Amino acid sequence: MRKKKIFSIVVPVYQNEANLNETVPKLLNLQEQLPNHSLELVFVEDGSSDASYNILYDYQKRHKDNITLVKLTKNFGQIAAIQAGLQISSGDCVGVISADLQDPHELFVDMVKKWEEGVKLVIAERKGREESIRQSFFSNIYWKMVNRYAVENYPAGGYDFFLIDRKIVEDVVNINEKNTHIMVLIFSLGYRYEIIEYTRKERKAGKSQWTLSKKIKLFIDTFVSFSYLPIRGISYTGLGISLLSFCYATIIGIGRFIFGNPIEGWTTIVILIAIFGGLILLTLGIIGEYIWRILDETRKRPSFVIDKIIDKDYGKAR
Repeated sequence: MRKKKIFSIVVPVYQNEANLNETVPKLLNLQEQLPNHSLELVFVEDGSSDASYNILYDYQKRHKDNITLVKLTKNFGQIAAIQAGLQISSGDCVGVISADLQDPHELFVDMVKKWEEGVKLVIAERKGREESIRQSFFSNIYWKMVNRYAVENYPAGGYDFFLIDRKIVEDVVNINEKNTHIMVLIFSLGYRYEIIEYTRKERKAGKSQWTLSKKIKLFIDTFVSFSYLPIRGISYTGLGISLLSFCYATIIGIGRFIFGNPIEGWTTIVILIAIFGGLILLTLGIIGEYIWRILDETRKRPSFVIDKIIDKDYGKAR
C-alpha cells in the first residue's frame, strides 16, 4: 500500500483566542476532503498573552495525530512564526493561512490538486476585500509598489495565503533571512507558480494585531531587502539637489554681476539649512537601515526561539 503524502498547514497564532474554536475544527475537517493525504496542522503560538496556547493545547491532546503545537518564548512577529512553522513542518507540501480564517481555507483542496499537477507554488491572490475602503486603498498601493520597485510580476493584490512544495520549504529554511518579507522572498525564488483568486472576508471575531507599527516595519523590510530604490533614491535626490543648487547659483550670479542686484538671503539660508539638514538625516537613516541589517545578520541571532514543541511522537513538550 502506497504511503500517503503529508499535507501540512502552518498557522501563526497571536492573540487569537476568539477565533481558534472555529478555526481549528474547520482546518481539521480538511482531512475529509483530502482522503489521499495525511493532514498535519502546525500551530505556532507566538507569545500570546490571552488563552490561545491553552485552547490549542486542549485540541492537541484530542487530535495528537494531526496537530503539532509550537510555542515560542515571546512574540517574534508573524514572519518569524511562519519561519518556525516551516522549519517544524514535515509535509510534502505546506500551506500557510492566518488563524482568523478571513481567507477561505477550503481553497486548500484546489491548491493541493495544483501541487499534484507539478506546481511548486500556489498563490491565493486577493482580488477583493470585505474591508474598509481606506484599508483596501493603502494595501493596493503597497502591493503595486512591490510589483514595480521590488519584485517584477509580483501579484498585484498581494498574498499571505499560499501552498509551497517541500523544495521551497527547504530553500526558505536554509536561507533563514532576518527582517524579511517571507511571501516576497518565496516569490523571488523564481519557481513556477499558479494563482487562485478570491475575495478576503471581513474579520468576524477578535481584534486584528496587524498594527500600524508592524505595517511600517514590513514596508521598510520589503523595500530594503528586495529593492535598490531606497539607496538609489539618495543618489537621485543628491543629483537633483546639486542641479537645482547650480541653477540657483547661476541665477544669483547673473542678478549680481549683470543687473547689480544685492545678494539677499538670511531667510533663504535658514530655509536651505533646514531642508538640507532634514535630507542629511533622512539619508543617514536609510543608510543606517542597511548597516543595521548587515549587523543583524552577522550576529547570527535567531529570528525566533522555540520554547516547546508538542506533537504526536512525543506527546509532551520537547
